[in-house]
Amino acid sequence: MLSPNNKKLVVIVGPTAVGKTDLAIELAEALNAEIISADSRYFYQGMNIGTAKPDTDQLARVKHYLIDVADIKENWSLAVYQRSVKDAMDEIISKGKVPLLVGGTGQYIRAIIEGWQIPAKAPDPDLRNVLEIMSQRLGAEELHKMLSIIDPTAAKNIDFRNKRRTIRALEVILHTGRKFSDQRKKGSLDFVYKIVGLNRDRSQLYDRIDKRIEEMFKRGFISEVKALLDQGYSIQDPPMSAIGYHEVIQYIEGSMGLQECIERIKKRSREFVRRQANWFKSTDERISWFDVSTNRKNEIIAFIKSPDGWISG
Repeated sequence: MLSPNNKKLVVIVGPTAVGKTDLAIELAEALNAEIISADSRYFYQGMNIGTAKPDTDQLARVKHYLIDVADIKENWSLAVYQRSVKDAMDEIISKGKVPLLVGGTGQYIRAIIEGWQIPAKAPDPDLRNVLEIMSQRLGAEELHKMLSIIDPTAAKNIDFRNKRRTIRALEVILHTGRKFSDQRKKGSLDFVYKIVGLNRDRSQLYDRIDKRIEEMFKRGFISEVKALLDQGYSIQDPPMSAIGYHEVIQYIEGSMGLQECIERIKKRSREFVRRQANWFKSTDERISWFDVSTNRKNEIIAFIKSPDGWISG
């Protein structure tokens, strides 16, 4: 059994649809562990089917943290996430269990394992309002191009559809006169960590993505989005720009047909896999990769229990 203490964190990473959720639950059961989500889409209440959030049975098997913790209209910043992960780790360790940080949102995972110190600049409402107006007039893509000219490094790590993050980066740059990417400092960590990377053959992964998306629609994805719209949420709320939700809203509004909607979601999901690869590189020596096309659970458990692979901050 892995001995938990306040200096150990096990991280499970990998692309969307690789199989992180199911395997993480099996690992948690075998290691006396609890799971902290590192999927930014899981934060929001009501967004279940379209995010492939763990279902009721899965959540009952192992305690999960940072799932359904925010309303769609809340701004769950990276700094809030960092504090919440620390609190979750403290709670898990206090129970004599091991924290497993599991997910595919690279920025959030890197912020934890590298101890990012987020620029301590309070929001500037007037400047943000100007940028919001610019976004409405120019469109999210043009606003992102503006960021790419000013700070290419920051723009590379922000999807142009994520208007909120683009605006925040521009806000910090214009407010401080310094690049957003230059202000992201790394701090010291009070724990050591071990990263397990899960991968599959790319064609197999794309096939799993396609099947997952088709299953989402069978399970009632459209009804889920309609229910959220009926509750007053809209495409203007940043979480609703997540892959799938944006397209289903367009389908509901009549601007695209159902098949086109499904195909666009599949296309965006594949693009997302390629962006995830920028955060979790095969050449990253901190990550120990396992091809999970076949059952590697016992091998991964043995690696986690071993004294090898621990990294200090």
